[in-house]
Amino acid sequence: MRRLSNNRTSFTTGFRFSSQWSSFDNIIGSHFREPIPSTTHPNYHHHLFGRSCGTTELLPPPFANKSHIRRQHLKHNFSSVAVEPAEIDWDNLGFKFMPTDYMYMTKFYEGENFSKCELQRFGNIHLNPCAGILNYGQGLFEGLKAYRKHDGNILLFRPNENGLRLRMGAERMCMPCPSVEQFVEAVNATVLANERWIPPAGKGSLYIRPMLMGSGAVLGLAPSPEYTFLIYVSPVGNYFKEGLAPINLIVETVTPRATPGGTGGVKTIGNYAAVLKAQIAAKENGFSDVLYLDSVHKRYVEEVSACNVFVVKDHAISTPAINGTILPGITRKSIIDVARSQGFQVEERLVTVDELLDADEVFCTGTAVVISPVGSITYLGKRVTYESGGVGAVSQQLYSSLTNLQMGLAEDKLDWIVALK
Repeated sequence: MRRLSNNRTSFTTGFRFSSQWSSFDNIIGSHFREPIPSTTHPNYHHHLFGRSCGTTELLPPPFANKSHIRRQHLKHNFSSVAVEPAEIDWDNLGFKFMPTDYMYMTKFYEGENFSKCELQRFGNIHLNPCAGILNYGQGLFEGLKAYRKHDGNILLFRPNENGLRLRMGAERMCMPCPSVEQFVEAVNATVLANERWIPPAGKGSLYIRPMLMGSGAVLGLAPSPEYTFLIYVSPVGNYFKEGLAPINLIVETVTPRATPGGTGGVKTIGNYAAVLKAQIAAKENGFSDVLYLDSVHKRYVEEVSACNVFVVKDHAISTPAINGTILPGITRKSIIDVARSQGFQVEERLVTVDELLDADEVFCTGTAVVISPVGSITYLGKRVTYESGGVGAVSQQLYSSLTNLQMGLAEDKLDWIVALK
């Protein structure tokens, strides 16, 4: 387990809060206080981002009483800030968006690097109607989680892997990108600024959504002249309403999720809207989600709408190999390592739909779901049930192993966990 220093100046140095509400002084004291020009002042955006970068509308905070944070000898970090939990029904968290207190945003201009660091109140952002993200879909996103331990510690799971994957996607989408170190520092700061929204141990997690988008105006098809890196967070429970209970999938035989040479292997925004039609139709017919086949032969398993898939036969586990049409999931990668450490034979290869239907168990993996066992799969009208529709032993074992690691209940022998407090 990697642990940040107690004073955490390693990543808070250089971060500023955008404070446009007077009571903010009561929260952070004079350490971060500096005069903010009026929003109509010509130097306003220079103050926020170092140079003119378009407008950002900061909405009122989602809470009325700002006494949730008390100043206790604050010294350029959050280590001495007492935080009262948000008033939420933690026992009934679903996987839906809930506004929190702060978001992170920085901008990049052509010929420069990401350098300015900005934490500001959560709110809507202004985009030029000609922005590259709106007109040409030049955007990526990531997803990771923060967990709270019973002792109050806050844990992140392999955030550097998300930073690496974002850089890989940015290269494919012709976008500049923060370094992995900058990415992790921004995630750390955003999580700590929203600490009161992290669910109690065992009640859920804080979902973290970094985004990289072309925010500059571009009319002809070309890379954007300006990019925005943004992070927001939301407390969440289970992605599927079934929780760890088995989900029911239908195999899509007409429309592929991705094609060779396309963007199926990166986490670009366009990959997800394209699956909505099949997903909506599946849910209307009582299925949890859709499993896609390859676009060429239509006989090799690829992935579910937003999850990787694994099949279990005897003591062997197989998962489709990363070939450019399948997203290299971080949970997928972690499950492979955990399974191998426990003596399972794990293969990354082509997996046919026939092998899928003949498997002993099938399960899905992803940041949002962690592991979801599959209770049944329907293919060309034929329904195959696994483990009598229950949770398989391998799925349960790997789920327990990974979640115990993520939540700090098991020893981190792989150095995957970053402790923030």
